[in-house]
Amino acid sequence: MTELVLASGSAIRAQLLTNAGVAFRVRTAPVDEETIKASLLAEDTPPRDIADALAEAKARRVGMKEPAAFTLGCDQVLDLDGTLLSKAETREQAAEHLRRLSGQTHKLFAAAVIFHEARPIWRFIGEARLSARTLSSEGIEAYLDRNWPEVGQSVGAYQIEAEGSRLFSRIDGDYFSILGLPLLPLLTFLTDRGVIAH
Repeated sequence: MTELVLASGSAIRAQLLTNAGVAFRVRTAPVDEETIKASLLAEDTPPRDIADALAEAKARRVGMKEPAAFTLGCDQVLDLDGTLLSKAETREQAAEHLRRLSGQTHKLFAAAVIFHEARPIWRFIGEARLSARTLSSEGIEAYLDRNWPEVGQSVGAYQIEAEGSRLFSRIDGDYFSILGLPLLPLLTFLTDRGVIAH
């Protein structure tokens, strides 16, 4: 049976795989995401393709060292009217992100790529649209009082699986993609390839 290697240090992605009963191990490798992202933005690359390229870069980095395994690389991109928001590095940046998202609808693209024998053999990009409630400055600060720095791990500075759900009035699309991993298509691939049982 081919081993699955998760090329990500994301706790939520690991939890999703564990909850689904998928055996895997984690092996992360540093990828200069900001440089790749800046280069792609300079070429007017669409947000969904940026997510895909970043996921492939991570899968390639680990997959070239683990050619016999299925190496899973993932990335998520937040698109607000053509502007990409990255993870907030400070609480002030998180508050600014939430102010920008307030009353707006944005898209999340969650890309997953599997490398095997030194090449990509599977890829999928999940998509969701999230409409934020109108958020007051006081409400944003109170939210961050309760949830910073944990929400710094999420693009947009919210965690939909926790209190972040209260920030939204409507969500359309795949829930697992919002969490950063298009899980159902991945499980289908792993089942078809015999990595997990039917």
